[in-house]
Amino acid sequence: MLVIYALSKNEFSNGDLLLVRITPDEEGKFGFNLKGGVDQKMQLVVSRITPGSPADKCNPKLIEGDQIVLINGRDISEHTHDQVVMFIKASRESHTRELALLVRRKVVKPLGDMKTEDDIDFQLFPPSILPTCSEYGDTLQGSMEQLAKGLETGVVLIQFEQLYRKKPGLAITCARTGQNMEKNRYKDVLPYDATRVVLDGSDDYINASYVNMEIPSSDIINKYIATQGPLPHTCSQFWQMVWDNRLTMIIMLTTLTERGKTKCQQYWPDPPEVSEYGNFQIQCHSEDCTIACVFREILITNIETGEEFPVSHLQYVAWPDHGVPDDSSDFLEFVSSVRQKRMKNQPILVHCSAGIGRTGVLITMETAMCLIEQNQPVYPLDIVRQMRDQRAMMIQTSSQYKFVCEAILRVYKDGLIKPLHCS
Repeated sequence: MLVIYALSKNEFSNGDLLLVRITPDEEGKFGFNLKGGVDQKMQLVVSRITPGSPADKCNPKLIEGDQIVLINGRDISEHTHDQVVMFIKASRESHTRELALLVRRKVVKPLGDMKTEDDIDFQLFPPSILPTCSEYGDTLQGSMEQLAKGLETGVVLIQFEQLYRKKPGLAITCARTGQNMEKNRYKDVLPYDATRVVLDGSDDYINASYVNMEIPSSDIINKYIATQGPLPHTCSQFWQMVWDNRLTMIIMLTTLTERGKTKCQQYWPDPPEVSEYGNFQIQCHSEDCTIACVFREILITNIETGEEFPVSHLQYVAWPDHGVPDDSSDFLEFVSSVRQKRMKNQPILVHCSAGIGRTGVLITMETAMCLIEQNQPVYPLDIVRQMRDQRAMMIQTSSQYKFVCEAILRVYKDGLIKPLHCS
């Protein structure tokens, strides 16, 4: 559904999301109070504005009731009230002293509902924050300049927050049937019927989706299966999927437990042991560890037929329990390892815990690297949209999106990835 909102001439304060920039006064005060936080089990909202303060005078101004989404690009949804106050105070120590707040404001009543043939679900924003190619040109360099400006202004995060999480019109029914619901790690992270992986045999459900990313001006189609971390009772289906699709590489982007919570069942034996999962025998031949990664070589054998093939298992263990990495170096090195081991046009299996957050970050990063090599423009929002058309909610948080956008800009600016040929 295409929704058009009334918009003032100089600001987008009537939109669902709004970027507010505030510079403190001479005493270092911004002039507003907050209530809420994860410790208070309440959304973080502006509770009071001091009349005549910087928060009252800025344009667009902050108003009572605004929900805080991001503080200087930081996702604060899992932070306590005191932590958020600390983040706000810390902005006074930056070189600009500016506080950038992405707030969610109650949307004004639509002027009218307009349905398109595709029933698109998004808000129409003023030209100043719509993604556009005209200002920079539809080139790799132009797209990188646009990305840099968007990161600086916060526009990229506004655009990300406005993108649909699930593609309208795509059914999710199989995942919700009684016998399948218990196979989902998270009840709200479910595969579309159209792109779900269908296992051989009568018990054909697994929470996994085919995700294909085509690289323009090349014959490259990076094929992925994005899936959740297996549960204790879904390990056999996991290996069934590996067998059915002849997957020779598994990418794991989580540890087994984080912050005291189980994120993934260990679905492989410790070397050199052998374990059976349903119809398959799994043996881990080797395990090599670095600070950030664990590389394993696994052999999967069909117990009935005796047929077997090797599987490379690459696990990234340096993602922090909370948030995103402070530095992208280890992650970029890991993605490079994945690319070196990838066989052209062969699908690879990628999972974290839910199979959408870090999984989406990795797919976005590899896609961007391929686009740079082909001297094609890189628009991260389009990559996320393409992923979400195949698996809902790919890249979960604004902080994950900001992390991968900054990493893309880094590999381009530092020449870590270069065009293989120039047009």
